[in-house]
Amino acid sequence: MLASSSPSNLSFFPTVSQKEEASRWFSSLQTLITQTLEGIEETFSKSDHQDTSIAPQKFTFTPWKREEDGKIGDFGGGLMGVLRGGNVFEKAGVNVSTVYGEFSEKFAKEIPGCQNHRQFWASGLSLVIHPRNPFVPIVHMNTRMIVTSKAWFGGGADLTPCIPFDEDTQGFHQSMKKACDDHNPDYYPRFKNWCDEYFFLPHRQEARGIGGIFYDYVEEGTFEELLAFTKSVGLAFNDIYPKIVTRRFQEAYGEEEKRIQLKKRSRYVEFNLLYDRGTHFGLKTGGNVDAILMSMPPMAMWE
Repeated sequence: MLASSSPSNLSFFPTVSQKEEASRWFSSLQTLITQTLEGIEETFSKSDHQDTSIAPQKFTFTPWKREEDGKIGDFGGGLMGVLRGGNVFEKAGVNVSTVYGEFSEKFAKEIPGCQNHRQFWASGLSLVIHPRNPFVPIVHMNTRMIVTSKAWFGGGADLTPCIPFDEDTQGFHQSMKKACDDHNPDYYPRFKNWCDEYFFLPHRQEARGIGGIFYDYVEEGTFEELLAFTKSVGLAFNDIYPKIVTRRFQEAYGEEEKRIQLKKRSRYVEFNLLYDRGTHFGLKTGGNVDAILMSMPPMAMWE
């Protein structure tokens, strides 16, 4: 249930320093995750299964500034981090942004708390990873904080294996469940179901992957409590996904496994372009197009 549009009736409404604290966390999480992924690239380069024709890669970071309908001023921006052509990760994007200004009149009608004004502030991290080996699952994770005349947190993490393993599925869900249970026992069943409903392709009548958690408009509690939960989701991802990658990146695969992977990637493209809230939010708020579309795989296939 959404709170009243009056800040005084909200469970929390952040101060300037609290917004800065949240923004700093998202930036520090970007550093943590990108360093973890680069470490996996280096580890694989020392393994017996290394393809010497593919060198380990590092992230390239590109800052960007948000523009708002030709207005002059500071409207925030972000830092796009992309690793391309690695020996474990064919493409990995880990982006952070903190943007503010005014929604367009049309888009403001879709956002809670914009009945009386269109001003907003938003900060968050978003990542999508497309591994080279089809046995390593595709993954998506994002956490964010948005402020209008309301304030809330959103995000989640979901796994999309091309070739599923029960061990990986169970481990991923257990990790997300613990991140939720440490803060609110109602979170996991609620957010798991929301994830299953959200990451579904109606035109295909199929789920995108094996799920995880998804949540939005979470405002019950103090800023400190909700930021702590947000941190737990990010840290849980940084713990469980590398374990899954390490288990699978040396599996032998052939043309059939690669075909399955490319087909699964096509479903990823369809969902992100047709249904994904983050994609739509970024495009409708003057975000960096390259950063928004970093979720696109380097190669996909439709039959």
